[in-house]
Amino acid sequence: MEIKKVLRQKAQEASEAAYSPYSHAKVGSAIEMSDGSIYTGCNIENASYGGTICAERVAILKAVSDKKMQIKKVYVYTKEGWPPCGMCRQVMSEFATSDMEVIIGDVAGKETVMKFSDLMPLSFTPDHLTK
Repeated sequence: MEIKKVLRQKAQEASEAAYSPYSHAKVGSAIEMSDGSIYTGCNIENASYGGTICAERVAILKAVSDKKMQIKKVYVYTKEGWPPCGMCRQVMSEFATSDMEVIIGDVAGKETVMKFSDLMPLSFTPDHLTK
């Protein structure tokens, strides 16, 4: 099965585990790391909204906690096809490969595919701290 289809299926499944009693938005994400491993995450809301964490960051943090540091593809699934928020984009930039692809999918099957550099041009990366 094509990797994009695998990521979509896993992101959609992850969205079903979302804890979203306030927004009722169920978001799922699946990421492929440079070694081919796949991690998933769902959004987890908190009554103190600042404690909420997005699906993309959950998946990334799971990968990093397993010492996987380079993201090859990110799939974000929501009913409406929402793009990643700014905080998620910044976390992605920390672990993105130079050609990382972001795929945004919705319940109707529509997908938007783009390079991360198009989603977040001029991103602040660890390279900026070594200059």
